[in-house]
Amino acid sequence: MKRSVRIWICMGCCVMMVFSWAIVTNSKSTSEKQLMLINQATALVNDGIYIRAVPLLEEAAGYDAAHTVTAENELKRVYLALIENRGFPRKYITLLEKQMNRRDADASVFIEAANYYLSSSKLQDALAILRTGIDKTGDAALVTLYEGSRYAYETHRTSYDNIAMIYNQHAQVLLDGKRGIVNTEGLMIIPCEYEKISTFCKDRAIVMKEGIIYAVDKNNNRIAVTYDDVSDFGNLAENRIPLLIDGNWRRASGDFELGTSAFEDFGMYCGGYAAARVDGKWGVIDLSSNWLIPPEYDGIVQDELGRCYAQGVVFVRSGGYVYLMKDGIQIGAAYDDAQPFSDEGYAAVKRNGRWGFIDASGAEVLPFAFDDALSFGQHLAAVRHGEYWGYINIYGHIVIDTVFYEAKSFSGGSAPVLTERGWQLITLLEFKKGASL
Repeated sequence: MKRSVRIWICMGCCVMMVFSWAIVTNSKSTSEKQLMLINQATALVNDGIYIRAVPLLEEAAGYDAAHTVTAENELKRVYLALIENRGFPRKYITLLEKQMNRRDADASVFIEAANYYLSSSKLQDALAILRTGIDKTGDAALVTLYEGSRYAYETHRTSYDNIAMIYNQHAQVLLDGKRGIVNTEGLMIIPCEYEKISTFCKDRAIVMKEGIIYAVDKNNNRIAVTYDDVSDFGNLAENRIPLLIDGNWRRASGDFELGTSAFEDFGMYCGGYAAARVDGKWGVIDLSSNWLIPPEYDGIVQDELGRCYAQGVVFVRSGGYVYLMKDGIQIGAAYDDAQPFSDEGYAAVKRNGRWGFIDASGAEVLPFAFDDALSFGQHLAAVRHGEYWGYINIYGHIVIDTVFYEAKSFSGGSAPVLTERGWQLITLLEFKKGASL
C-alpha cells in the first residue's frame, strides 16, 4: 500500500473519531442544558411563577435528549396550572397528542388525555382517545376506564304508549291508539295514524288504515296496495312480509307479490330464515321454502318482532324445554326458557327461575343471576333485578342502572325504555358522532 494512501486512511479515521467525540460531547451538553432548564423552571414553579417557567420547559422539551419526557411532563403540569389562560388548553392538548403519537406511547398518557376530556364534558373525544389507546397498547386500565365511561346516555324527550324493538335504525311506536315509525334519533318518520304498521325496511312500511292494507314510503306516500283478501300482516324484512289470506299465512314481497307456500303461522325473516308452522308443528324455513329446521317442534323461540335466527343458531321448544339448535343438531343443555340471539353477543337463557347467558356454541358465559333478561345487542343486555330493569356489559357488570320499569335491546345506539313518563328512547352518547360499540 502506498504511503499516501495510508496517510489518507489515518486522516479519515481521525476525522471520524473527532466527529464521534463531538456528537457525544454535544449530546452530553444538550442533556446537561436540558437538566439545567428543568431545574430553573422547577424553582420558578415552586414559587408559583408558572408563566416564566413555560419558555424554559418548552425549550427543554424541544431537545431530543435524555430528559425530554421529564421536561414534557413538567411542562404539562405548568400548562394545567395556566389552563384558564387563553391558548394554554391548546398547548396542553398538542403536547398530549405528541406523546400519544409516539410508537412507544405509554398507556398513562391516554388515560391522562381521556380524563382531561371527561372533566371538560367532552365524552366523545375521551372515548375516541381511549379506543385509540386500547388499540395501540391493549392496556387493561384503559379498558376499565373505557367501560366505565362509554355507556353514558341521553333520554329523548318524546314519550309513547309503547315502542317496539328497534330494527334497521327504526322502531314502531304507539301513541293514542295509533301507530307510526320513528328513527333512533327520535325523529318521526311515519306519523302515528295507522291501526297497524310493520317494521320499516327498504324505505317502506306496510300499514293498515280503516281496514285497508297498503305500503307507504318514508314520506308517508302510498306506494303499493294489495287487492287480495288480506286480513292481517306481519313484519317486513329482507323484502319479505307474511300476509294472512283466507286463514293461511303467505309470504309476499314489499310490493305484495305472493309466494306459493301457505303456513298456519309465520315469523319475521332474519339472516334469510324465519319460523313457520304447518300441521301444528314449528320449524325454520329459508327464502326458497327449504326447511333448515323441519316442522316437528312445539315452538320456535322468537323475539318481539318475530325473529328467531342469528349467528347460525335457533332455539326450539319441545316437551316443556328449550334447546339450542345448530345445523339441525342440538347443542348445549336444556333450558326452561330463552331469548333468541342477535347478530352479535350472548343469548339470555333461563334455568331454575334465574336468567344467565350462553354463547352460540352453547357454553355458559355469564352466571344465572338475573330475575329476567334479554339477549345482548351491541355489547349490552337488558336485565331485571327485582322490579327494575337496567343494562349489563359483556363482563356482566351493571353499566346502566336498574331504574326502568321495562327495557328492550339496544340497536343503532338506542333502546326503548319505560319510564314514569311512558316509553322513551335512550341513546348512548358515544353514538352521537357515529361511533360503533
